[in-house]
Amino acid sequence: MDTTVNTVENDYTEIVQRLSTKQKWAFGVGHVLNDICASMWFTYLIVFFHFVLGFDPVSSGIVLLIGQVADAFSTPFIGLQSDKDDDFWLCKYGKRKTWHLIGTICVIVSFPFIFSPCINCNHTHKWAQLVYYSAFIIIFQFGWAAVQISHLSLIPDLTPTEHERTELTVIRYIFTVFSNVFVYCITWAVLHITSENSTNQIGPNDVYKFQHIVIIGIVIGTIASIVFHTFTREGVRDSSGLIRREQRSASSYLKDIKFYQVAGVYMPTRLFVNISQIYMPIYLHESLKMPATALAIIPLIMYLSSFKVSLVIEKINTKLGRKVAYSIGVTLGLLACVWIWFGQGKTFINYEIYPVSLLLGASGSIMLVTSLGVTADLIGHNVDSSAFVFGAMSFTDKLCNGVVVMIIQYVRCTKNCPTYYRDVLSFVCGGAALIGFIMLMSIKKNSDHNSDLSHYQNLESDLGLGSDDQHSSATTTEGENKNA
Repeated sequence: MDTTVNTVENDYTEIVQRLSTKQKWAFGVGHVLNDICASMWFTYLIVFFHFVLGFDPVSSGIVLLIGQVADAFSTPFIGLQSDKDDDFWLCKYGKRKTWHLIGTICVIVSFPFIFSPCINCNHTHKWAQLVYYSAFIIIFQFGWAAVQISHLSLIPDLTPTEHERTELTVIRYIFTVFSNVFVYCITWAVLHITSENSTNQIGPNDVYKFQHIVIIGIVIGTIASIVFHTFTREGVRDSSGLIRREQRSASSYLKDIKFYQVAGVYMPTRLFVNISQIYMPIYLHESLKMPATALAIIPLIMYLSSFKVSLVIEKINTKLGRKVAYSIGVTLGLLACVWIWFGQGKTFINYEIYPVSLLLGASGSIMLVTSLGVTADLIGHNVDSSAFVFGAMSFTDKLCNGVVVMIIQYVRCTKNCPTYYRDVLSFVCGGAALIGFIMLMSIKKNSDHNSDLSHYQNLESDLGLGSDDQHSSATTTEGENKNA
């Protein structure tokens, strides 16, 4: 039986052309602009609006909530539209790449205004400024969602194999890590070079420093997007050169319990990653009273850790499976949350905060890549529905993140409360990791043998292979192996 499975797999590998290395890495850079902006958005938005522009904690939370809600409602719309085979002339460029291009333009023209002083309204009431910033935030989040959904939905479009899909997800995540490391390095350089002394904390005088950081990031992200559009070729191959397409309606997904279980994994995973990214700088600033440069150094360490782990995530998922891989990520994340809860004193600030950041980065990396793999597994061969699935997952993620951040900002004590953000990182991140773990464990899976056999039997049917073809292919492959 194992011989049959391997035979079909070998025959399938020969018929379906593998992606070239250039195609894989060109695809990977397609989300760099989004990643740079997301790094600034989640890490420094509340810091910028609260400590630099002078918004109160609730207003700062409202700013982020507006963006998350706009993003949440954009993603299902973009997902459904991206899955359509429109006759619109621009879609001949590629329906995924068309939405990617539209989103890229929206991000470039709107994001710099978010991290800048309010033009001609710098001294007006904060609510008036909130309206001003909201306009740019909505445009930015629509564009960000268009880039994210179109880029994710390209993964099942480009390849039908689980191995290559995981590889593309890992490459995509590697560039996410590079983008975040780049942002934190630039932030550290700008804040360190322009600070009068090493103990300075973030304040109103730093507004133009953030502008410089954003402009540098937008330039690099734009170059990466040009590379993506130049070298990534949208198109799906069947057994004659194109991958077989299958269509599954949105309504059929909504009736499938596994769809909601996968959302139950993806949403808390994103919550874990985003909450740790948002509140780590504020925790360092308010709870630990660390200098401004620490707000770049600690997140940088988190993403360097993510990068190291991302190099082995594919092997962990392939050798041990999704559930074991995710369990490892959850274990590391819970260890970091417990350490933050008990961490205090000079020893923790000077030494222990660094291994804590390593654990947070590693756990987030493992959990996120694995959850994306689980989502891609749900899509399977239904590549014409991939944008809807990723859009729906992103909808739950963005809406949940926005509501949770708003609640955190709203219930924050008005007086000095140095342990508040410590509690946020410990309980919110730890709780999110546990929820994701429980939901993943609830997804039923057939035995590995039956699952693999069923998978390759489907491939056999897709490729039109009969029993004679199998025997012939087995003989050919066996002969080739002997000659080798």
